[in-house]
Amino acid sequence: MTPGIQKVEALDTGHFIRVEWEDGSESCYPCVWLRDNCQCPRCFLHSARARKLVFKDLDVNIVVKEVTLADRKKISITWPDEHASEYEAEWLKKRCFSEEARAEMREDLFLPERQYWGSDLQLPKIPFEEVMCDDESTYKWLCTLKKVGIVLLTGAAPRQGELVKLGHRIGFLRLTFYGPTWQVQDKADANNVAYTTGKLCFHTDYPVLQHPPGVQFLHCIKQTATGGESEVVDGFHISNKLKTQNPQAYQILSSTAVDYTDVGVDYCDFAVQCKQRIIDVDSRGQAVRINYNNATRDTVFDIPVEKVRPFYAALKEFDDLLNSAEHKFTYKLKPGDIVTFDNWRVLHGRQSYESGSEVTRHLEGAYADWDVVMSRLRLLRKRVLNRD
Repeated sequence: MTPGIQKVEALDTGHFIRVEWEDGSESCYPCVWLRDNCQCPRCFLHSARARKLVFKDLDVNIVVKEVTLADRKKISITWPDEHASEYEAEWLKKRCFSEEARAEMREDLFLPERQYWGSDLQLPKIPFEEVMCDDESTYKWLCTLKKVGIVLLTGAAPRQGELVKLGHRIGFLRLTFYGPTWQVQDKADANNVAYTTGKLCFHTDYPVLQHPPGVQFLHCIKQTATGGESEVVDGFHISNKLKTQNPQAYQILSSTAVDYTDVGVDYCDFAVQCKQRIIDVDSRGQAVRINYNNATRDTVFDIPVEKVRPFYAALKEFDDLLNSAEHKFTYKLKPGDIVTFDNWRVLHGRQSYESGSEVTRHLEGAYADWDVVMSRLRLLRKRVLNRD
């Protein structure tokens, strides 16, 4: 329950509003922010939950003319132009600018908690049909996918089309140059190294795109008797290890723009170029996306010549950590299994297998964007937890 408001007053000649709560805590709100977020019908379109106030009309130096406590659950403000605004206590408390309140809001909106793992991974498993039919199971799947980075869905029909159903369950799939879904199997004149029987080293998919797909689905339709094992490694865990072990290598990989290329024909013809840092970091220096695919890393390398060897040395150390036995987890998909994983975090690979006169191993793949996945997760959280 949100505590009631004990007292409200203007500070700093009217540039701030301080709220004292009945539980003894305090919150301070800048007046420019309060005016910007007035909830009246003139300033806010409630049917769209969107701001109507035009920014050019906002006075960034605005002060309050008067602030009053209407009751314990609401404050009222009159502005210099006589415009009136009201703010509910619950609305204000959620948007408190304290570090604790902001951390709580980040947790609620983005679920930033991560569970790191190595070869000791206990691969989370959920039946496919439960995900398709039960909101609580779908919510559990998406929460675990966000936290751990990988979940195995079991018991799907071993035929093409199941990933389209899964896409509809969360919203929609991501269309790429390889189609809405794509078939991973041995192909003559393959336009992708995945469409061979050879070993695939650890990689993330599609760093050649400005916005690589956030989530990947791989559905096993047919599996070879020998070989073809799947391998995964936690890229965020490895990044943390590298940052501790060799900060300079981490700095190089998180600051050097690497060229990627992909040219060919599939869903349509394509010629894609992009620059990505191997380790993308946020403002705090924490890894938020891995962009590493040795197959599509370009021969063009747009950096000063004296920086080339240090980059290779840093990448070699990163790659050695990826391939360390203590960090990688190996498993073998069975027909009907669908592995779902965070393509910004989890690097995946495959052991080689023998080719035959007919297709011996067949996976169907698809992508979804994190925006779509997180949207569904938030909606399910509200429904499952009965939140307002």
